[in-house]
Amino acid sequence: MKNLTSQRWFRLALAAVFAVLIAIAPIVSSPYINYQLSMTAVFAVALLGLNIVMGYAGQVSLGQSAFLGLGAYIAAYGVRNDWPLLLVFVLCAVIPALVGMLVALAAARLRGLALAMITISLPIIGIPLARRFSDFTGGSQGTTVSWLAAPDWSGLANDQWRYYVVVAIAAVCFLLARNLVRGRIGRAFAIVKENESVAIAMGVSPYRYKVLAFTIASLLGGTAGFLYLAIVQYTSPETLSFFTSINLVAAMVIGGSATIIGTILGATYYVVVPVLAGQVNSSRTALISGVILLLVLFVLPKGLASLPRSILRWTRAIHRRMGGGGSPDSTGRGSVAPDASGPASADTEPASTNSTK
Repeated sequence: MKNLTSQRWFRLALAAVFAVLIAIAPIVSSPYINYQLSMTAVFAVALLGLNIVMGYAGQVSLGQSAFLGLGAYIAAYGVRNDWPLLLVFVLCAVIPALVGMLVALAAARLRGLALAMITISLPIIGIPLARRFSDFTGGSQGTTVSWLAAPDWSGLANDQWRYYVVVAIAAVCFLLARNLVRGRIGRAFAIVKENESVAIAMGVSPYRYKVLAFTIASLLGGTAGFLYLAIVQYTSPETLSFFTSINLVAAMVIGGSATIIGTILGATYYVVVPVLAGQVNSSRTALISGVILLLVLFVLPKGLASLPRSILRWTRAIHRRMGGGGSPDSTGRGSVAPDASGPASADTEPASTNSTK
């Protein structure tokens, strides 16, 4: 009990330190660093939705970029037409959620490759549609907006203000998602992911919870699109790109699926690694990123979120091999000095008796 209390206080202290660092980061950082931190929060929200549908519910989704792009386009259209900011935010979340729900209603009974092909079609169809409806999207050139400037009373620069807005919305999304996956819905997702037949036997509808997972993922994707436009101030058909979806899936796997902290780590990888790789060799950014991806997956198959446990496991293995902690024998039970009065001496006694006969 004391152990659990200590762990709880340690986690609370760690969370408090993390919150303080997040709060002071834009004050002590340059505009460029603030931009990178803000983009990490943006893609963390997008990955959060992807993690819910793939990591927690166990479904295949390769179309998250379509919902992110849709949210960005809705935000751009609303800003250009001077819609109220709150209305724009709500529409950016609700419309992608409705689209995702409609797709899920048609596709949630599918599995594996068939489901993957349905979700892949979303970004593939989205790009020509974005180019076709140029009055809404700006066509191939995309659309640029200027909004979410820092109010005078804040005393903040625009990059600092936008950082706080994005991080605040992302924090609310993560808090709600954390409560969701730890509650009844999260348990239902886990059952559906593990075995749909068992879920049906327990009265859990796999179809219903698959649709719910896709809807939540789409809602978070649209929210990420709103945040994306707030930081980048620009969107284009490339935002909907299929390659963006693939990179998001890779980032989710690298961070660690079905974990909240893994989502944040995956978003950090998604934003930071291409920048660092570009500084090493700008012409081989994709190659360097791919090599890093393979190395991480080879060393940590469960993602970066499993690193602390992996380090602990490696440390224990090294300690055992060096003879620490009791020098285990080949059976793994540890060497124990035989007791002359115990079973060992009893086993040898009949042998000496037989030899005298």
